[in-house]
Amino acid sequence: MKREGRLPELLAPAGSFEALLGAVEGGADAVYIGGKSYGARAFAKNFDLEEIERAVRYAHLHGVKVYVTVNVLLFDRELDDCMAYVRSLYEIGVDAVIVADLGLVRRIRTELPGMEIHGSTQMSVHNSTGVEEVYRMGVSRVVVARELSLENIRAVTENTSPEIEIFVHGALCVCHSGQCLFSSLVGGRSGNRGECAQPCRLAYNGKPLLSLSDLSLAEHIREVVASGVSSLKIEGRMKAPAYVYGVTKIYRALLDACRDATRQESMALADLFSRGGRFTDGYFTGRKNEKMTGVRTEADKEASRGEDRSFSPLSHPVSARAKFRLGEPSQMTIYDEKREVTVYGEIPSVAQNAPLKMADLQTRLCKMGATFLSLDKNNLEIELEEGINLSPSSINALRRAAAERFEDTRRTLPEHLPDKEPLPKAFSGTLSRGSRIGIFYRSETLSSLSAQKKSDLDIRLLPLFSYHRNTGANGVILPPVIFDDEWDMVKGRLEEIKENITYVMIDNISHLALVRDGGFQVIGGFRLNITNRYARAVYHARGVVDATLSPELTEPRIADIGGGVITYGRIPLMITERCFVRENGGCAKCGTFRLHDRMGKSFPILREFPHRNLIFNSVPTYMGDKLAKIRSLAFEVLIFSTETAKECEKVLSAYTASVPLPCEVRRIK
Repeated sequence: MKREGRLPELLAPAGSFEALLGAVEGGADAVYIGGKSYGARAFAKNFDLEEIERAVRYAHLHGVKVYVTVNVLLFDRELDDCMAYVRSLYEIGVDAVIVADLGLVRRIRTELPGMEIHGSTQMSVHNSTGVEEVYRMGVSRVVVARELSLENIRAVTENTSPEIEIFVHGALCVCHSGQCLFSSLVGGRSGNRGECAQPCRLAYNGKPLLSLSDLSLAEHIREVVASGVSSLKIEGRMKAPAYVYGVTKIYRALLDACRDATRQESMALADLFSRGGRFTDGYFTGRKNEKMTGVRTEADKEASRGEDRSFSPLSHPVSARAKFRLGEPSQMTIYDEKREVTVYGEIPSVAQNAPLKMADLQTRLCKMGATFLSLDKNNLEIELEEGINLSPSSINALRRAAAERFEDTRRTLPEHLPDKEPLPKAFSGTLSRGSRIGIFYRSETLSSLSAQKKSDLDIRLLPLFSYHRNTGANGVILPPVIFDDEWDMVKGRLEEIKENITYVMIDNISHLALVRDGGFQVIGGFRLNITNRYARAVYHARGVVDATLSPELTEPRIADIGGGVITYGRIPLMITERCFVRENGGCAKCGTFRLHDRMGKSFPILREFPHRNLIFNSVPTYMGDKLAKIRSLAFEVLIFSTETAKECEKVLSAYTASVPLPCEVRRIK
């Protein structure tokens, strides 16, 4: 949706209350913070509910909105507690919640329709169709993928209904957000649950191949403003308050003047935080290559050390009127240009000795104490009847009540909220439990399998652009990322082959538009990040006959939901925009290039449409000898990536015989 005649919002991060002070002082229009739970930065200081309320009071006094991140994937047994937390945020007066899990989106929209929802970049929304899909689910703003070029950002803003938010500064993930399993499956710390260990910052093949420089679009502000986006987001909830203040202040100046950064301003941003003294705009400009690489050096750290500073709350000046008359309740009104509140207190009595004096009243009423307000006696009008008295404690109570009412941001929950949506039953889809799906990333591997081994698999899928009619495939898997400028190519290819296939596996919310009314049996892939029954129900209601569950789930959680489980194969850990194969040996190494970590583990890379990379796990997941329980819960998904046809046949023989594989494997807990 195009903005009309106004600047986009400047949205700053705050991992602590002091960082929030820095953001407000730096000129942010809005801040985003995380609570102690359910946020994608579990290791930031973060805010408890009392601190969130304080943050909202302070920010709202200065005309700044507050958004709270609730942007992790959730399990069934967490959703009730999470909804109670969201209701508390609503009552506190939080302006919006930033959400990644579609199950939670469904619960909020059903049970608390007044709460505004922003779709996190963790939703992996990267095209106009995906934006519209989540908008129809009740999301009013979408934080689109950081990988979008200017042209694709424009396509989204011009063709969709909700507000669009983009990142303009800060750290970049090398993998599309919401699609990274590296930290989770290799290191046991889930990025989708806020615990990322940042394996992308480590060395591979002796070099920091996956470590990206930080993003900066400071030198593209005019283009960004003209693109029609509604909000410009600065990354950095793990950063120091001085960083938040410094970056926000520079972007505030650029936005207000609608100009690009000077060289001096870009250098000042680099001094605040950079990797190698430089930034990247590679995604925005379409220059996706090795020049995007960046490593934090000692020189970078030294440059940042000089920027330390502390922040104190800025007082908000107000005016006031007070009235003290015999026989009437005492009265105080506090107001500013936007708001006015009035409270009433004790009734003054006839003075026996010392009556109330104007100077004493001024002194008492101007003491704003622990509030964020300031009241100068020149901005205080007092109507005082002579010869009356009121105790000091009553005067103080009147002032406190007025200040608290003025600062109060709390909302009352609607009287008649909809009932809690019941937990859907564990799902039993169209595919029978124990059905087997084989995903083959190489068409020649599937083609070379014997007829008998092909028959071991009920469904055989190839990537859309690898599909050939005579391979034995009866379905395709769609590219997990399809930008707007690639959409027609994908749609056209699917149309070409639709008469030859029965099954389509989708891996993104936007894919629903490609398969809707196509007559396919639609299966959800693991990239849909289904970790609870509500999310599963969202896709089922939209025609997905069955879905693969997140590979981060344990067996008990799989049992809670019901669906598909990856029971064999190297699971793709990352999908990257950069082609690391081409950068490190050229296209001749396509299909054979691997990343080697410091522990000697080897991670194969295969090409994905059109020239993206899939980085696969170093070891396969294997449950072929432990299927008794899983088979009663789910259909089975086997992934064949780098295997030859002979290796596939050996795996399938072991799998059908329920015997272990003679190699290191990963197990589902």
